[in-house]
Amino acid sequence: MRTRMAGALLSALALTATGCAGTQGTPQDTHQGTAKAVAGAVAADRVEPLANPSEPRLPVTVRSSDGVEVTVEAADRIVPLSGSLSEIVFTLGLGDRVVARDITATFAQAEKLPVVTRNHDVSAESVLSLRPDLVIAETTTGPEEAIGQIRDAGVPVLVIDPAKDLGDVGPRIQAVADALGVPAAGKGLTKRSEDRIAAVREKIPDRAERPRVAFLYLRGSASVYLIGGRGSGATSLLEAAGAVDAGADSGLEKDFTAITTEALAQAAPDAILVMTKGLQSVGGIDGMAGIPGVAQTPAGMERRVVSVEDGVLLNYGPRTDQVLTSIVAQLYADGSGEAR
Repeated sequence: MRTRMAGALLSALALTATGCAGTQGTPQDTHQGTAKAVAGAVAADRVEPLANPSEPRLPVTVRSSDGVEVTVEAADRIVPLSGSLSEIVFTLGLGDRVVARDITATFAQAEKLPVVTRNHDVSAESVLSLRPDLVIAETTTGPEEAIGQIRDAGVPVLVIDPAKDLGDVGPRIQAVADALGVPAAGKGLTKRSEDRIAAVREKIPDRAERPRVAFLYLRGSASVYLIGGRGSGATSLLEAAGAVDAGADSGLEKDFTAITTEALAQAAPDAILVMTKGLQSVGGIDGMAGIPGVAQTPAGMERRVVSVEDGVLLNYGPRTDQVLTSIVAQLYADGSGEAR
């Protein structure tokens, strides 16, 4: 998920990634009553590596997003410092070279790797102890002192812009592939990803009016209840699914805004998009309906909820087609073109 989320949002997310998000409802709790939500899992929580991975051809010199020229001489011990970047490395077929993970890399192939972040802060000491020959970070990875310490130790650090929308899928894959000396694999994975996204979009049901969907970020244990605006990262996904981002359309320009009855009334969503653990953390759909203003929206009255796993929803990477498939399947569950 996007590492642009800061402060309490980041801390709350870290708690969920380690399984400490407070009240964890059962599947029955989450989808109880007259809920019209469909299970939001994105297939199995695994990435799908390329069938014929390439052998890195190194050294290469690439330009980091922070303006630094980075020369990569070896890629035998890689440390990606976000879940999204880890997903790209593994999907390029180089997962056996990854020696550590960020707390948000929750897919099955990475789960046994040592974690080198805490509440999204990088531990330079933990990273350096693993003797990496390449660290891949995002511009939002911090603290800056830790990144500087890793570079000062002579380890190449490639910094990549964080994902914001569907247009970032290809460029991020290619940036990682180029740094790892497998540019052709990057092109192949980009084409595979973009083709699969396009195929999902072609199957979206025809509808007279696009459903309005609000993205809510919920962390019950930390009392974090936010509605996404234009910068949340969800807008592009919702538009690709044939929907309207209700928060952005209602005039919310910030990434996230505290949920109020007024903000929800203005957004007037037909359905609500949430992360699965976030929904569980508030006690499922019944608990979410207790948040002020939710029950009064069309989505709240009809209990129309779309849930997608936390670790993949906003990654904008090789599994984004699966995310989009899940959103479309849940949003148009009755096949009529009307939101469910």
